[in-house]
Amino acid sequence: TEKILMEGAPHLGTDKLVGIMKNIRLAIRDQGGEILFGAKVTDVLIENGTASGVKVSYSKAVERGPEGAVRMGPQKGEETIMAEGGIVLATGHSARDFYETLHGKGIQLEAKGFAAGFRVEHPQRLINEIQYGHEWGPTVITGKRPTDSLNIDYFKNLGADNLKKHRGILPVPSYRLATDKAYDGMDYRGVYSFCMCPGGQIVQASTDSDCVCVNGMSYSRRDSIWANSALVVTIAPDDPILDSYREEHGVLAGIAFQRDMEQRAAMLGGGNFTVPVQRLTDFLAGRSSESAPSSSYRLGIKPAACHEIYPKPMTNALRDALTNYFNKQLPGFVCDEGLLHAVETRTSSPVRITRNSKTLQAIGAKGLYPSGEGAGFAGGIVSAAVDGICVAEGILQNILGENYNSKLSLTKHSKSV
Repeated sequence: TEKILMEGAPHLGTDKLVGIMKNIRLAIRDQGGEILFGAKVTDVLIENGTASGVKVSYSKAVERGPEGAVRMGPQKGEETIMAEGGIVLATGHSARDFYETLHGKGIQLEAKGFAAGFRVEHPQRLINEIQYGHEWGPTVITGKRPTDSLNIDYFKNLGADNLKKHRGILPVPSYRLATDKAYDGMDYRGVYSFCMCPGGQIVQASTDSDCVCVNGMSYSRRDSIWANSALVVTIAPDDPILDSYREEHGVLAGIAFQRDMEQRAAMLGGGNFTVPVQRLTDFLAGRSSESAPSSSYRLGIKPAACHEIYPKPMTNALRDALTNYFNKQLPGFVCDEGLLHAVETRTSSPVRITRNSKTLQAIGAKGLYPSGEGAGFAGGIVSAAVDGICVAEGILQNILGENYNSKLSLTKHSKSV
């Protein structure tokens, strides 16, 4: 859609991305590329310090192509694929077993900072009021009749008498919150909102059956009755809350911490990916929620004592941020209708696969190019895409040498995030 070229905060929408990804897949194939569905890389082959190929394990997979055509994935069991020119390792930040594989093969990893917390959800009409006020809040029109009717009725109940005064239509509002002065009882931490989804819904993001981890999304029209965002607390690579995990897991301490928090959430939820929830007011008071407002999360919620999941310093910091910063920046943000969903742990990778700053190849394995968010060199969709371009430039430079005239400065664009 052309409007994303003009908007200050462009948004495609999860529903649009389905078609976009299909078109990207078809374009790759048109250029001679091959995509293997149901293929899991289980190992990287390293010979004499150089990555030479990968081992792949196949499972049943169905691909829906143009006009609904069905294409079955290969049924080969296991296979070794040799690589010439290099291997791009763009795993995403949840390929935990593969970090362990790389670490066991002697590829250099290092701990990096990350953040963890909850996903908070409010009725979108409440965010409309906070951001636009009684006068302009009623002008938020999504085009979805039930959502718009709820918004109008909400402002009527507040006594708004100017519903017909404005002919303009305002976009569904979002928000951004941040402080680096949240007190955790001993020191100050950063707390911030992340991936705010106006008119969105909360979805499951777990990759393990015994864990619960949530994320958020919005469709292109942002027309649901809820608004959600991550509320997360920063965790430094040498953070004291990781000490016990570091003793047992070393450089992979952050991954062990994430998994532990997700398992605690799963236990509170009671299984079957039911998400434990807590009203913001109860979180601040340190009491378990006995009831909960409606939620966009479709697999079920359970009122719980979510304030008991994280280490005390993180809980203290989030409470301080909510009370002394966020509710002052957005008066009314802390309310009974604000609902925390546990947990959001995968804001970024807690591990970085180190690489040479000039060649962009992994330290300890020539020909292996760690890339994107999972490798620790990006912090979101756009920065991951930029890093992918830089890695492509690095591969061409390695293959063509002096004959390649790069239009990018690798040292300028390849710094870690």
